[in-house]
Amino acid sequence: MIEQEYDYYSEVEETEVEWLWYPYIPYGKITLLQGDPGEGKSTFIINIAALLTKGEDMPDGYPVPVPQTVIYQCSEDNASDTVKPRLISAGADCGRVVYIVDDDGSLAIDDERIENTIVKTGARLLILDPLQSFIPQDSDMHSAGKMRLLLGKLAKTAERHKCAVVLVGHMNKSKSGKSLYRGLGSIDITAIARSVLMIARDGDNPQIRYMYPIKSSLAAEGDVIGFRFGRNSGFQWLGVCDYENVDFHEEYENKEETAGKVLLELLAEDMESRQIFTYMKSLGISNRTVYRVKKELGIISYKKNKIWMWRLPDGISPLEMEAEDGQ
Repeated sequence: MIEQEYDYYSEVEETEVEWLWYPYIPYGKITLLQGDPGEGKSTFIINIAALLTKGEDMPDGYPVPVPQTVIYQCSEDNASDTVKPRLISAGADCGRVVYIVDDDGSLAIDDERIENTIVKTGARLLILDPLQSFIPQDSDMHSAGKMRLLLGKLAKTAERHKCAVVLVGHMNKSKSGKSLYRGLGSIDITAIARSVLMIARDGDNPQIRYMYPIKSSLAAEGDVIGFRFGRNSGFQWLGVCDYENVDFHEEYENKEETAGKVLLELLAEDMESRQIFTYMKSLGISNRTVYRVKKELGIISYKKNKIWMWRLPDGISPLEMEAEDGQ
């Protein structure tokens, strides 16, 4: 018997998004937390995890009804002399913080041990810190197709078990360009994430940091959340901060520059023009801008099985932009 290949939305039961912390971290979805090295990404998410393990309210007062279990997987720091002291300093209930034993460093985001641990522990939050360390060795973070496949599988795992996933990501070295596009690797990483949060340092007081949303697909963007930490002063939540008092020091590139970078990445392999326009629209880039950049780059259109395809002209490599950025 042939399975039905389609269905009607009239048959779909409508549900509401559940939130670990509204409107920043949804359950059952992927959230990306990014920022420059040393800005406090790990410190921030460890302190969020600590509140969750104790059932304490989030920094803006959003309630956590009951203590919950967290999986914190950190590849860059030792569990005994760094991670546990940080958890204790944050006030976490370490009996509710789990890690997957990974002595050979082989754990990747498509590893079945992740889903098995979520099921066995009932964890409601999975943190991978940093994301770059959990990409399989045979995969390329700059490959849109591979990252879409890997993160799509992780997103399905999160959805099945209503577990929030936070991926901690480093930024690239460029100091220009919108933060949404400065994360290392394929832009599909930020596209698949339903929420993207940024950590930045205060321009006048380096001990003060801010978390603010730069992408929010499931709710209106939330407030800026401040926190203070230093070697001698420890950690302190500052709560909701006034936008007018926050200097993000962020330079925005124009839409054409962004469209050019994205097209070079997407066209690592030939791609349907329809898919390109749909993807660009999700980034807030108009068809007119895409056509203009297509002409500038000399991108070639051709038909395959009655479907319009795009490909890069001979002599242009999708790696050229990466090489220029790395100079």
